[in-house]
Amino acid sequence: MAMMQKQTFSILNKPAIYETFADLLTMFPFWVAIVIGLVLGWSWKPRWVSFLVLGIRTRPRLVWSTPPGFGARRVWLAVTALTAYPVLKDAWLKFRSWMWPRGQSSAEQQFESSSCFGSGGEGNNDWALTTEDLVEFCNRIECQDGGPKWNELMERSTEGMFYQAWRRDPVDNAGPTEYRSRTVMDNVTPEEMRDFFWDDEFRMEWDDMVIHAKTWEECPRTGSMVVQWVRKYPFFCKDREYIITRRIWDAGSTYYCVTKGYNSSKIPRMAAPRRVDVFYSSWRIRAVESLKGDGQMTACEVLLFHHEEMGIQRDLAKLGIRQGMWGCVKKMQPGMLKYKALRGQGKPPSKCALMAKINTKVATSFVRNLSLLDPSIVETDESGGVKEKSKGHLRWIILGGALALACGVDRGAVGKVLVFGIARRLGRLGRKADIVTY
Repeated sequence: MAMMQKQTFSILNKPAIYETFADLLTMFPFWVAIVIGLVLGWSWKPRWVSFLVLGIRTRPRLVWSTPPGFGARRVWLAVTALTAYPVLKDAWLKFRSWMWPRGQSSAEQQFESSSCFGSGGEGNNDWALTTEDLVEFCNRIECQDGGPKWNELMERSTEGMFYQAWRRDPVDNAGPTEYRSRTVMDNVTPEEMRDFFWDDEFRMEWDDMVIHAKTWEECPRTGSMVVQWVRKYPFFCKDREYIITRRIWDAGSTYYCVTKGYNSSKIPRMAAPRRVDVFYSSWRIRAVESLKGDGQMTACEVLLFHHEEMGIQRDLAKLGIRQGMWGCVKKMQPGMLKYKALRGQGKPPSKCALMAKINTKVATSFVRNLSLLDPSIVETDESGGVKEKSKGHLRWIILGGALALACGVDRGAVGKVLVFGIARRLGRLGRKADIVTY
């Protein structure tokens, strides 16, 4: 017995035991960061960005600049190997599509060869929007849809532009969060704004989230269209694909532009990007008094109603949208100025802009003009502010996880690059997470 105790004490007195114990203590912040990453990763269903490029740049230094200790180095190398897999997979898919481009699918050929209407007229197309969709949109922007009250989200302005936004959650959270906004821009006509929003080709020049747009179907009689968008999401999410059907109604130079998701079995569904099935984004465009207050109807008002089920946890989506909404809206004004300049230089309009000029005429009396939101409609209670403030803690949790991770990898270039990389991603999250579509 005494011999066993003596051997035990001799083992514990070895420096390697203390070094291992010290390694375990220094690994604690690293473990905390991994747990936080797993929780956030499950909520966001991420596609992790690998450190493969970093490893190539630093070459052998990646191994020798890892944290000290046998356990820390092993975990670090394991995490690096795991995160390299999705990047290698994406690189292979891109290389394969570049080397062996896919021919036109049968679905594309079927759409392109089909006509807008059959012998039976508009009813033969399940994608065609009808007057019922117009009535539904009017009830929503007039706050007569029976939904809950709106909570004020923000109010911003620049020289020549004014912006207001509201949001609400459906009763019992039976659906995605809904957003409503009002944008007024000086020296823009309703027709220019209509063409600007409808022009998918030019949209990719001012909306950096839209990376692909294609028209699948169009009707030369009503201007109805089926379009496909691919929007770039932040690095931790897959890109999103939208199949949208849209149509414009004209009520005396007041334009009602209705767009909604279309679940088409003819357009193949792919693993990536992820398709958004629940989507609704419609706006009303009309002339209003200039922001200068001179009584001239030289400004354009856009009243938007939007919701979508993007596949992200509700509170995280609300946080990202709130942070990135104004950043996206600000891009509209310089984008519109460039669009008007190109038109003034005689550049021909795109196919989508030409389709925007084909719309359905309705009597002005069919829809009622909307005024500004009544104060009784907007609810700005203190409880909403408290909830919004508490949701901001998520940013501090992410930042704390990044700092903890940095404490675990505080040697060499890897730790420093990791800290700056996470900080840069957090900054982009606020600017890129805008989901509201205009």
